[in-house]
Amino acid sequence: MDDWWTQIAQTVAAEFSDVPDAAQATRIAVRLGVAALLGGLLGWEREHAGKAAGVRTHMLVAMGAALFVLVAQQAGISPADNSRVLQGIIAGVGFLGAGTILKGDAESQVKGLTTAAGIWLTAAIGVAAGLGRESTAILGTLLAVVVLWVIPLAQRAAPTDPGQPAARRKRLRRKTRAGLTADTPQDGL
Repeated sequence: MDDWWTQIAQTVAAEFSDVPDAAQATRIAVRLGVAALLGGLLGWEREHAGKAAGVRTHMLVAMGAALFVLVAQQAGISPADNSRVLQGIIAGVGFLGAGTILKGDAESQVKGLTTAAGIWLTAAIGVAAGLGRESTAILGTLLAVVVLWVIPLAQRAAPTDPGQPAARRKRLRRKTRAGLTADTPQDGL
């Protein structure tokens, strides 16, 4: 019976052999932690803006993307073969993002495009963190915050063109407050 328990203990120890030392464990923790933190930052911005996909969604997307590439690296996948992992992440997250897009009756009644793009970008940031490109992930997050937060503030502060019809100016202000930009075709501007 003792031999049986020894065999179980050895099997369990072998199952956790993918983390051979403290350096590897630290590397995994840092990469997943950075992905979670950066995804959470983008999610906080979206939640603060009143959007459906918030902190938890963005954190999970970033950590999931990081984990997919991290596990592939640990398994010894070649960089060329890693492109298939990336393709799967891109397609899968694209599908997830498509679920956030809602289209109304009119062509100008499309909602959720920015949220879908944000989820897609969050996955890319997670991939960067998972591949050990934390600086790239941080820079991508900072630029995303500029796009999601600073640009709408600048758009609201910018004077409207008095040559535009009043209804068009009112629609532009309403769309800017809703987080849509004037340069997207679905806005009907």
